[in-house]
Amino acid sequence: MHGRPRRPDKPEDAAAAEAKAAKLRDLQTQVLRNHHSHTYSKEALGLSFKLLELNPEAYTAWNYRKLAFQHNLGELSELEAIKSSIDDELRVVELALRQNPKSYGAWYHRKWLLNQKLAPVDFKREFGLLDKLLKVDARNFHGWNYRRFLAKFMGVPEEEELKYTMDKISDNFSNYSAWHNRSILLSNLLTQQKKGFESKQKIFSEEFELVTQALFTDPSDQSGWFYHLWLLAQTSSPENPQLIALWPSNGAKLSLSSVREANDKQNTPFSFSSICCYSLKEGILPIVLFFNEPVKGLTPSSVSLNSDLVVGKDIQWRPLSVTNSGHSNCWVTYLEVSNLEYCSSQQFSVEISIPNTDDIVSRSGSIYNCPVNFTFTFEPNNIDSITKDTDLIHDPISWDCSEPLPSHVKPSCIHFDQLKITNALIQEESKWHLERLSDELDLFRELPDDNSKFAKLTLARLLLACAAIKSRGSSLIERRGYCEEALGLFNDLICLDPSHKRYYEDERSLVLMDQLTCNMESFMKYCSVQVLPNLAPLNHVQLCRLSLTRIGFVERLLWVQMLDLSHNNLRSIEGYTFPYAVTLYVYFKHLVKQGL
Repeated sequence: MHGRPRRPDKPEDAAAAEAKAAKLRDLQTQVLRNHHSHTYSKEALGLSFKLLELNPEAYTAWNYRKLAFQHNLGELSELEAIKSSIDDELRVVELALRQNPKSYGAWYHRKWLLNQKLAPVDFKREFGLLDKLLKVDARNFHGWNYRRFLAKFMGVPEEEELKYTMDKISDNFSNYSAWHNRSILLSNLLTQQKKGFESKQKIFSEEFELVTQALFTDPSDQSGWFYHLWLLAQTSSPENPQLIALWPSNGAKLSLSSVREANDKQNTPFSFSSICCYSLKEGILPIVLFFNEPVKGLTPSSVSLNSDLVVGKDIQWRPLSVTNSGHSNCWVTYLEVSNLEYCSSQQFSVEISIPNTDDIVSRSGSIYNCPVNFTFTFEPNNIDSITKDTDLIHDPISWDCSEPLPSHVKPSCIHFDQLKITNALIQEESKWHLERLSDELDLFRELPDDNSKFAKLTLARLLLACAAIKSRGSSLIERRGYCEEALGLFNDLICLDPSHKRYYEDERSLVLMDQLTCNMESFMKYCSVQVLPNLAPLNHVQLCRLSLTRIGFVERLLWVQMLDLSHNNLRSIEGYTFPYAVTLYVYFKHLVKQGL
């Protein structure tokens, strides 16, 4: 393990292991018997100690000692006696850690003892223990976790702990745990706007210079690369959540296109300027909001909706895919519509506004502060012409794959520009972000081409971060160059590091999806309108034979009703939510190599 050669077992090793196992079984039996009978005598505690000395991962023995400690504590009244009992437990933990410095149970037991707050804590002793442990193994994440616990417990300023991480990094650039702890401390200090940490630009510029020294000193060590990746994420991502896509789009004019009757044999082309809202058959108009990161707090008070289509005032926003904390990228509400058959020529307006609000927050605690206001109109049109024996929400669509799909009609270019929120409504990245990333790009291009997978991967990520910022402006040519270079790097990585081939293929697929969907010129050749018998026209996107292994940028496909992903290499769609405002039909053929 960790580069140490494994020596072959000797006959005496097997005999010793068998004897140890027998002793462990005997001790476990006795400890369990005492545990079930609530026996907390000195002799019983001695047996649990012997068990933990041999096997610090015996969780039942740690739980037994907690119960015994609490039971025996009731018989103690003097502070010295209580302190002596605590010291005994701490010594048991220390002996267990000598056996296994990464024992979860031992570290948890020590924190549990201190949290009882029954006697003053000897912090000199605690930090001394940590110093000894981290000298033996500077990357022991249990030790660093315990240090964070101690620092918070005794109120050590995070600025001092940040200096400690610098000391450890100076001793050894390869100390991943010190880099990780540094990222946690910096995040807290910047969020709290502590003195000297008001400017992210200043702090991150200094951190980039620090980690670059480590990377150029030893490009093969991964610790600095992970910290650089964290810095890159902080620099390329907006500080606050943003609304990046919606359906219906701002300024859209919706109508339910005419559908020929069942006995109408004509193949009449349909205009893409009319979007089919299948759910209107049941009197429901869905509205979808898509954010750049998971958020929560969308309520009628945080998202204002005004429309003469609404029946009642109870508008509820629901997450389409939710995390355990209740956050989601995609939120939807369903507008109830009534009596459309009596007003097919009338036009309705729907207005939605999201002000600066403390209610909408991301998982990191950032508050939504990019107010938006958008409006779309809706006109009922020949509602009764839809075939009544077809459920447009639940019935799947299929066709003979050997025959071409009927009635291709190219979408309107004007409408494509309405599929996303205009740039004016999106907060652009700061000029410093792009300058900082560009400097990093120039720097990493100077690294010797020694086929370092970390260097190539970081360079690809820098390119994509710059491309993401450029996509919000008008520099599409420069942006395309970034993506093309990143694709080349991922192709190199697939050959250079085959053990992580699938990861690189997934990252390459995301770049391809980004390229295909980022602008009208690249995307229009994959789009069409399909007209199928007895059904309304479908907005169709065909992304076939592109060697895709992963789906991404679904926020750009909110308007799609039929998505053809056949003849790709998708391994799974588990975990993906397709938040399309209208019914989405996905045509799978040879979608997954080994079945779906």
